[in-house]
Amino acid sequence: MCGIAGFMSNRGAAPDEAVLDALDAALAHRGPDGAGRFRAGGFAMVQRRLAIIDLEGGDQPLYEPDGAVLVANAEIYDYIEQRLALDGASFATDSDCEVPLHLYRRDGPSFADSLRGMYAIALYDPLTERLFLARDPFGIKPLYYLETGEGLAFASEPQALFAAGLGQPKIKRSARDAFFQLQFTPGRETIFEGVNRVLPGETLVVAKGRIVERLRRSALPEGGPETCGEADALAALDAALEDSVMVHQRADVPYGMFLSGGIDSAALLTMMARLNDRPVRAFTVGFPDSEAVHDERDHAKAVARALGADHVEVEFREDDFWSVLPRVAAALDDPVADYAALPTFKLAAAASDLKVVLTGEGGDELFAGYGRYRSILKPWWRGGKAFRSRGIFDGLGILRDNPVGWRDEITAAEATEARHGRSPLQVVQAVDCADWLPHDLLTKIDRCLMAHGVEGRTPLLDPAVAAVAFRLPDNLKIQGSKGKWLLRRWLAEHRPEAKPFSRKRGFTVPVAEWIARRGKRLAPLIAAQPGVAEVCRAGAVESLFADPRGRRHGFAAWLLLFYGLWHQRHVLGVAPVGDVFETLDTAA
Repeated sequence: MCGIAGFMSNRGAAPDEAVLDALDAALAHRGPDGAGRFRAGGFAMVQRRLAIIDLEGGDQPLYEPDGAVLVANAEIYDYIEQRLALDGASFATDSDCEVPLHLYRRDGPSFADSLRGMYAIALYDPLTERLFLARDPFGIKPLYYLETGEGLAFASEPQALFAAGLGQPKIKRSARDAFFQLQFTPGRETIFEGVNRVLPGETLVVAKGRIVERLRRSALPEGGPETCGEADALAALDAALEDSVMVHQRADVPYGMFLSGGIDSAALLTMMARLNDRPVRAFTVGFPDSEAVHDERDHAKAVARALGADHVEVEFREDDFWSVLPRVAAALDDPVADYAALPTFKLAAAASDLKVVLTGEGGDELFAGYGRYRSILKPWWRGGKAFRSRGIFDGLGILRDNPVGWRDEITAAEATEARHGRSPLQVVQAVDCADWLPHDLLTKIDRCLMAHGVEGRTPLLDPAVAAVAFRLPDNLKIQGSKGKWLLRRWLAEHRPEAKPFSRKRGFTVPVAEWIARRGKRLAPLIAAQPGVAEVCRAGAVESLFADPRGRRHGFAAWLLLFYGLWHQRHVLGVAPVGDVFETLDTAA
């Protein structure tokens, strides 16, 4: 796994070497094992490498015989099978990332349609002078671009573009409104003016520094729910999970996994234990300083013991919250106010000697685990609610102006996904897979793990699993108050010690509890932050932190705290110093 960046001029002028040096330095944390670059005419690109497969011979850029060149932030999981199918192709390395080059020579711009894995790829063909920027269908790996008067720049992280002087971190108001209402920014546009995402499954074709074509590959199978019985569905799920976990374990370095007290990670560990001869290292986080949050370490320990795993417990205390948060906000340059980023950051540090961890992201989206999905199946008179109909700050009287248009991207996604006989449940699942999953959960995993040189893999976000899960009948996803029904049934059959039908409280971090304890000290510091002051009413921030009255107010306080730290780092350019209070004091 790696960091990539580059620039294509629209005037044929070669990028300055200092620009490439700055891009390389800004992405160094993503690839401590090597660096490479390529230049040709008005095009250049750099890569920082985290070596996972072909440790000695897989340095990038990679080349194919007819001259195409590639840098990638990728793991192509079926590269062994792809190499066998590319009969007659001449491979120069054992790298999984060499496969896309040969697929390009065979399939042209649609080369990514045949890939199974997570990837952000930059492929340049000097024969046609065209650049191809491709991102995996679920958006597991990030890729951003910026169009300027001089050409097009791209990078794994927006902060690298600014560090190289290719753009300025100016806030886009409409995206900021969406962030305050959703805790992330949906769609193509980021919170920064001019910086856009290559969308999940998209391939951009770039010529002379301008996008000339966009291709798109869907992550989810077409069609509505299929008719199938539970026994057949369980057999298909077992085969898909085994296949996916098997290929996701392909690595020339040690690997482990993150184990919560939930269904998804327990299912992964169950399958990993089946496929491994040695104990799997499983990392679990707990919150010993909180009475409000259920600590599931004991349950995770029981599951790990039953499966013979090497279980590692990591404590996240209130002191960790105050010390870690500034570094988390600094890592999340594409802002995600997801409090799960905090323990994820500390887990990544604990697992940094492994280089690869498997995580359960995607289980809720594909198997329908969220409570909001169950609400969709109810009429309004039984408590049903429209999907993401209320924003975080609605009715709180804190923001100067009411956010407008913050739901536009979700509305557009709903219209796009409501096709080909999909059920209402499938539609909201697909919308979450288009926005919430890549722009919140997967961004969080990418930045928090890459900050420690660790690669995160998500076996549930695999075409083999999606083909089974997404088209299940609604009653095999949700029954009564239980979501993820089929996954629960599979786990009950293969590992009943996991107690998959017991009541789970979900993964929660007691941020509101910790903020409330320091609210009076925080209030003036947060109110004085320029990023907060320009969006909040005078006095509203002090009132909120002095008396956070309930869950919604507590979450609003958390989001303002995160945004104040984030804005200080990524807009004002002030690096964190010490804990939350020391960092806020810097700009207060």
